[in-house]
Amino acid sequence: MGNDRFNYLLRAGDDALILGQQLGLWTGHGPAIEEDIALTNIGLDQIGQARAWLTLAGRFEGAGRDEDALAFMRDTHEFRNALLVERPNGNFGDTIARHFFYDNYAVLWLEAMCDSNDEEMAAIAVKALKEARYHLQHSAGWVIRLGDGTLESKTRMRASLDGMWPYVAELFDPSELCNRAASEGWGVDPSSLLPAWDVAVDAVLRAATLDRSAPPHAIRGGRTGEHTESFGFMLAEMQFLQRAYPGCDW
Repeated sequence: MGNDRFNYLLRAGDDALILGQQLGLWTGHGPAIEEDIALTNIGLDQIGQARAWLTLAGRFEGAGRDEDALAFMRDTHEFRNALLVERPNGNFGDTIARHFFYDNYAVLWLEAMCDSNDEEMAAIAVKALKEARYHLQHSAGWVIRLGDGTLESKTRMRASLDGMWPYVAELFDPSELCNRAASEGWGVDPSSLLPAWDVAVDAVLRAATLDRSAPPHAIRGGRTGEHTESFGFMLAEMQFLQRAYPGCDW
């Protein structure tokens, strides 16, 4: 049981951790000061969620690793985040597209996790859900604003969405781990969330006057530890301090 819960929580913690790190890179580079602050605050929310999930994961693992050890002392192949969240920030539209797709998933997953029969998981989900709903409001608002804006903003937003589509399927891939989690009542089978995700995403795309494009293929690997080249560079930057000075604290 402990192993299953550790591996399941690692997915949630790694998704939030990597998103938080990515958004931190926008600090001082946002297209407007309000957006600079918004992206930074969303990144801080994600780091807070990552700490909660990884702390609980470490307890289930029972190997003495806390959230810092799990974040900073694992190698690339040990991370279980979906490839979508490690996509480079790119331009502002790319970042918004990445978060729009992920935020819709996160809201649905957290809503389901609020009913977990594990009280600690449910409590984390209840708190994180409040933040995730704001994150979705933010990203969906920008998709509509850019999609239903000028010809150039529409073209760029469509291109950003098209670039992220191939990485969506991995969020909903069924697995034996998730099946056990769902059957035992403490977790969620992500494949069950896909129909509601489709409805929510399509509604925003209609409001944005954007067509839904079908990705030519799905790109997977993150959930099994196979990551993109850019992920290694990002991880090296994120982990540098702890790797250079092991055990340091503030």
